[in-house]
Amino acid sequence: MRSAFSKALCRAAEADPELLFLTGDLGFQVFDEFTAKFGDRYVNVGIAEAQMVAMAAGLAKEGFRPVAYSIASFMTARPFEQIRICVSYPDLPVLLVGAGGGYAYSSSGVTHHAGDDLALMSILPGMTVTAPCDPAEIGLLVPQLLKLPGPAYMRIGKFGEPEVRAEEPPVLGKARLIAKGEKVALVTTGDLAYAALEAVNELRKEGITPSLHHFHTVKPLDTAALGRIAAEARTLIAVEESSPAGGLGSSIANWMVRGEHKSGFVRLGPPDEFLYGNYSREKVAARYGYDKRGIMGACRKAWRAA
Repeated sequence: MRSAFSKALCRAAEADPELLFLTGDLGFQVFDEFTAKFGDRYVNVGIAEAQMVAMAAGLAKEGFRPVAYSIASFMTARPFEQIRICVSYPDLPVLLVGAGGGYAYSSSGVTHHAGDDLALMSILPGMTVTAPCDPAEIGLLVPQLLKLPGPAYMRIGKFGEPEVRAEEPPVLGKARLIAKGEKVALVTTGDLAYAALEAVNELRKEGITPSLHHFHTVKPLDTAALGRIAAEARTLIAVEESSPAGGLGSSIANWMVRGEHKSGFVRLGPPDEFLYGNYSREKVAARYGYDKRGIMGACRKAWRAA
């Protein structure tokens, strides 16, 4: 995903001479193409994320189109006050990019965990929040985010994420249908879409056919799509690598409470607790039941109850 983001950034810089890229001492070798082509528009502020966000806000005020990049925990939690006051409050067109969101850096300890990045960004008024599922989706969403008149956040993974094919291209603010099905609907965000797709393909061998819908845009939530999904499925299963408060799952639950929906709802994801130790990301997902095996188990249970 980082490589796809770098390529999308280069294409955007070619089209817009006002685009500037700021990084918090990260991206070694990842952004070599950008620095070679647009060296005067590349700023490494060092390990100073709060200053980076304040600088991005000032640049936006002067008519530039700044993109700020760091590890997700350092891009959202550390400079949160600056994001809130300098970027979100004046509604400035700054794109914030958090690499390794969720628990992609789980083995690095709690300082690098970013299970709260989507929640932190979602509570800010006017902030668009996205979590693409694969490199192709990043490449198509970045130019859409850069056209927004206000601030946006994008969570991206690290590297090696497989492709998730869908019938339609990603449109900012719109959910994507990945696989058709019945009775049970899987709803994902971020790169967990691939694990969910693997689960769907395995379940089909058992005669269980859930649908799969990907919400790359967490905010604003595509409630129109949710309405259609809830009308067709007996149970919605949200799969996310985020805190239970403020992520996709809680947004769906809040939406369901406000309306009259007969479908049941299940959330799969990390619990409301700190993850101690340096477990691998795969072990964390397995431990809390939101890996492929956990998704399949939840689908079987919902299918039997349908």
